[in-house]
Amino acid sequence: MSTLTIITPTYNRERFLPKLYQSLLLQTNTDFEWLLIDDGSNDGTEALIRQYMEEGKIEIRYEKQPNAGKHTALNRGIQTIRSELTFIVDSDDYLPENAVKTILSYHQKYKNTPELCGYSFLRCHQDGRVNTAYFPENEKIDTYLNVRINGNIGGDKAEVFFTNILQKYPFPVFEGEKYMPEDAVWMQMSGPYRMVHINENIYICDYLEDGLTKTGRRMKIHSPNGMVFRSKVYLANRDTCFKVRTKMMILYIIYGYFAGFKGKQLYAQITDKMLWLLCYLPSFVLYQFWKRNYTKP
Repeated sequence: MSTLTIITPTYNRERFLPKLYQSLLLQTNTDFEWLLIDDGSNDGTEALIRQYMEEGKIEIRYEKQPNAGKHTALNRGIQTIRSELTFIVDSDDYLPENAVKTILSYHQKYKNTPELCGYSFLRCHQDGRVNTAYFPENEKIDTYLNVRINGNIGGDKAEVFFTNILQKYPFPVFEGEKYMPEDAVWMQMSGPYRMVHINENIYICDYLEDGLTKTGRRMKIHSPNGMVFRSKVYLANRDTCFKVRTKMMILYIIYGYFAGFKGKQLYAQITDKMLWLLCYLPSFVLYQFWKRNYTKP
């Protein structure tokens, strides 16, 4: 059994998967499995992956489901993983050749650390620029909340999780919604568990115009219950800094209205009543603006 599983949820990415596949073939350490969860692709994805499996150059598993969103594909795949570590890699990105070696080297160093759920590495753009920022302190062991959120380090990083812990935190699924922000789960793990934050690049990102990161506000408006859940997770953690709590309260109110809740219902579900009162009016104004500008066909 491999130590690491690289899980890739994919939807109609036949033209991009070869780049990721080639980067996996070039890994200097091959102690990994590649698990692809096809979220209902109708292009040539399945045939392409079957071809890769027949080549037998790396260990590959492939499963297909009806289109239901990336988070449901991750839920399905993560529950089948038996390796120690799980690394989520999107189908339109790829890895530098030392990625697996770097992950396993740090895992050997830190795997017995108490209350640890995984590692957070850097992502870089294709030109070598670090996505957003380095961590202020290399190999700092602390929570996702303290380092990333309260530390104001935005943007995506490359998280590698202990599989047995990640399996305890499935992505919430709401009927008819195909989007759930990953940080909603990372925040649930923050507090009970910590991560090692490492200033080494193991991931090369290529944000596509039709990718999830580019579809923006309309996509979130069409998954309002997931966005409400995310805000509630942030607001429930009293260690979340005031700036972020304020932002999340505003989003909680806005997406709550998009989800069909009444103001009284939303008010009743949160404990910070003063922050609600502070944020309500600007939130309602923004809701009306977004409704006019982002819900048109």
